[in-house]
Amino acid sequence: MKVAITGATGFVGSRLVERLMVEGHTVVVLTRNTDYAQKVFPSTAFKNVEIVAYTAASSWQDSITGCDAVVNLAGKPIAEGRWTEESKKEIIDSRKLATKQIVEAITKANPKPSVLINASAIGFYGTSETATFDEASSAGNDFLAEVCQVWEGEANRVKDAGVRLVIFRFGVVLGKGGALDKMVTPFKLFAGGPLGSGRQWFSWIHLDDVVSLIITALNNSSMEGVYNATSPNPVRMSELCQNMGNVLKRPSWLPVPAFALEALLGDGAMLVLEGQQVLPKRTLESGFQYQYPNLQPALASILKS
Repeated sequence: MKVAITGATGFVGSRLVERLMVEGHTVVVLTRNTDYAQKVFPSTAFKNVEIVAYTAASSWQDSITGCDAVVNLAGKPIAEGRWTEESKKEIIDSRKLATKQIVEAITKANPKPSVLINASAIGFYGTSETATFDEASSAGNDFLAEVCQVWEGEANRVKDAGVRLVIFRFGVVLGKGGALDKMVTPFKLFAGGPLGSGRQWFSWIHLDDVVSLIITALNNSSMEGVYNATSPNPVRMSELCQNMGNVLKRPSWLPVPAFALEALLGDGAMLVLEGQQVLPKRTLESGFQYQYPNLQPALASILKS
């Protein structure tokens, strides 16, 4: 299989490239920063990876032509600093414009890829301490819900070209790096405990399960539409922090105030501090088998390795 990927140098994308390469597939990395991509994927180690610079829309169209699939993970990180009006625009535009360009390239490609897998996020649903959300739930009305609706709206245009579309709404992805590295900082300083109130829901997924889910969708032509990329077992924040303390063998009783987490994650901390209980109903119905459905084994695989 030949797969074109945007956002390939990111947290999820780099692991996906590694897995696809190990499985013998060819990967086309579509990027605006070829120098960085070449550092992440040196040709000596990534022989099946082709790095393509964005010079014009036609450069991506030419590279997508003949690919079996496209995975679109591009987007400015949300958990970096405060959301000014300028940064909000950058967060939305980075997703809207990249997705629009990808869809246009797919539409003009000949032959076209058979599937577009597009990232989104559980921020689509808004936050709540009491509600439960699945793929059929309505959109929220905050900034992250707006981002996801714009993002998914652009991706949906690919269906007009007869291309299968799978949208994954990611929960908080746990792996080495990412949000977890910042969240465990207080524990490593022996000052860990419930983040915020501790009562808010935390909908998470292990990085390896995210990658497996994407690869499953690449291969399973019956998967189409929206799927929640979350564990079937979301937890309260207090349970997350207790498990982190147990795995790290650190105290987990000292509450971490909201401002401390905001200092680490910026305004993106709202997803952690306010939370939401999101269930992967359609993902389970598809038959997907999670390697890490439960939190403590997932944390142990990351923090002890």
